[in-house]
Amino acid sequence: MRIFQTLVIMTLCVFSHFVGATELKVGDYAPNFSLEGSDGKQYTLASFKDRQAVVLAWYPMAYTRGCTIECKSISEKGHLIREYDTVYFMASVDPIDKNREFAKQEKVNFPLLSDPDKSVAKAYDVLSLFGVARRVTFFIGKNGKILHIDEDVKPKTAAQDIAATLKRLGVAKR
Repeated sequence: MRIFQTLVIMTLCVFSHFVGATELKVGDYAPNFSLEGSDGKQYTLASFKDRQAVVLAWYPMAYTRGCTIECKSISEKGHLIREYDTVYFMASVDPIDKNREFAKQEKVNFPLLSDPDKSVAKAYDVLSLFGVARRVTFFIGKNGKILHIDEDVKPKTAAQDIAATLKRLGVAKR
């Protein structure tokens, strides 16, 4: 029975990965959003247009191992990202109260955005078969167009990888 359960879980994971590729492409305009952050502020993509690039890192669920590792990476090494003229967020479909508590517990020094009705996750095509966001990071230019989509995020090196991608994309330094 245990072998059967393992096979089912493995099949779902593999299937979810292949079905999970985002429909959005580099060069598309990023879907606008207006989401509440763990810091109590409302963040709207349109408010950064012509001002700053935006990094939007979707994560599945607060308090899970991979998400905690990714959050810590971005908090502890965020100075690498802040070298660039960009604003960065992590986003999930968790309720705002859960993200606030998670941010406080992990001493997160950037906003975690909440999309509890899942409308923005759907617009970004990151909602998984399990009803949570897939781990995908979007790099959005000042003009509102998608510069890069990272669907192979490594939580442990997330901050370094984001900074390296910003450099490769030619995002201006501050």
